[in-house]
Amino acid sequence: AALLSTLVVAVQLAVAVIADAQQPKIHRIGYISSTKSGAFSQGLRDLGYVEGKNLVIIYPGAGKTFAESAAELVRLKVDAIVTGGATATRTAKEATTTIPIVFLQDADPVGNGFVTSLARPAGNITGLSSMAVDLTGKRMELLREVLPKLSRLAVLGNSANAGNGIQLRETERAAATLGVQVQYLDILSAKDIETAFREASKERVEAVFVLASPVFNNLQTLLAQAAVKSRLPAAYPRSDFVEEGGMMTYAVNQADLDRRAATNVDKILKGAKPGDLPVEQPKKFELIINLKAAKQIGLTIPPNVLVRADRVIR
Repeated sequence: AALLSTLVVAVQLAVAVIADAQQPKIHRIGYISSTKSGAFSQGLRDLGYVEGKNLVIIYPGAGKTFAESAAELVRLKVDAIVTGGATATRTAKEATTTIPIVFLQDADPVGNGFVTSLARPAGNITGLSSMAVDLTGKRMELLREVLPKLSRLAVLGNSANAGNGIQLRETERAAATLGVQVQYLDILSAKDIETAFREASKERVEAVFVLASPVFNNLQTLLAQAAVKSRLPAAYPRSDFVEEGGMMTYAVNQADLDRRAATNVDKILKGAKPGDLPVEQPKKFELIINLKAAKQIGLTIPPNVLVRADRVIR
């Protein structure tokens, strides 16, 4: 009887060990951004990750600063941290040199000091470049095509954003090439929008050019409404601004970047080092024009620009 009892216990232990071995490893990913990305989550699902089964994505509580969020994720010892925007990436970089960090997009990863080079990041950070700086000139040229007589332009930026300075310098360079005068207006929060547009109207600017900033990702509707109210044509850095009522954008396809970031995370979870994963460049770009917004300010988009649009919102 004793022998039989011992055998039963041994079999139970063996079954428990086998069952435990068959349990999938649950990966934990931290996420620091002002907005969530459905495309990133979908990219992970496409790669076989199921939240609650083999994956947990941790979004630190609402109301926390990026620094507080990063500190929490470091305490939790997550497997990787995903960041949206230069400010979030810089905060994560300051919080850890060991946990892998993947940025969804960054205007200038080398200039911002996140990676040594695009080909060999070298540290614990990699991700995707949004080419926001490189696309500034193209967006400016398209705005000039829409407004051939453009001579005075208001540029809206956010000085708290790590990538603001380099974007502004490139904007000023592109504007100078076209003979356009620039008035820079700093927007740190929603309460600054009305003041900025009032100042722009006072200076008799003829259009508005919005730089990329994580802060603006929550202000798309307010920025679009202010432009329409001021009857000012405006060019924006991302498609969601135009979907929320802005006039036009020429930018990378953000959803494509977010999906590809999921592939980077997958490689890291399977053992790759961030420093060995090259920062990837965008593959999809899009010109989106909101004809409804143009009509509201009494502007006709030239046919030669309209025909090149990847998407037209009517």
